[in-house]
Amino acid sequence: MMNFAVKTIANAVALWVAVWLVQDITLDGDSTGREVGTLIVVALLFGLVNFLVKPVVKLLSFPLFVLTLGLFTLVVNALMLLLTSWLADRFDLAFHVEGFWTAVLGALIISVVSWALNMLLPDGRD
Repeated sequence: MMNFAVKTIANAVALWVAVWLVQDITLDGDSTGREVGTLIVVALLFGLVNFLVKPVVKLLSFPLFVLTLGLFTLVVNALMLLLTSWLADRFDLAFHVEGFWTAVLGALIISVVSWALNMLLPDGRD
C-alpha cells in the first residue's frame, strides 16, 4: 500500500512539473486545493492507464521497440499521456494535453521526474 501511495505522489509531482514546464499541458482550477485534488486524481488515472494499457501496447509493438533500440518507448509514453488526457476530459477533470508532440515532451519530463522521485522517495521495501 505504501508503494502505491509513493508512486501516486511521484506521478502527481511529475505531472505538475510537466504542467509547469510545458505550455500546452494545462491544469485548470479555481483554487490551489482543487488543482491538487485534480492532480492526484489524474495521477491515479495515469497510473491505471500505465498499469492496464501500457503492457498490451508494448507487447503489440515489440518489433518497433527492437527496431528503434527502445526509443519507441517515448511514443508509447506519449500515447499513454494522451489517453490520460482523454480520460480526464471524460471524467470532467481540468487536465488537458494539446497535441502529440506536446505529449512526447510531457512524457519525457514525466519519465525523468518520476524516475528521480522514485529513487529519492521510500517505497516501503526494506
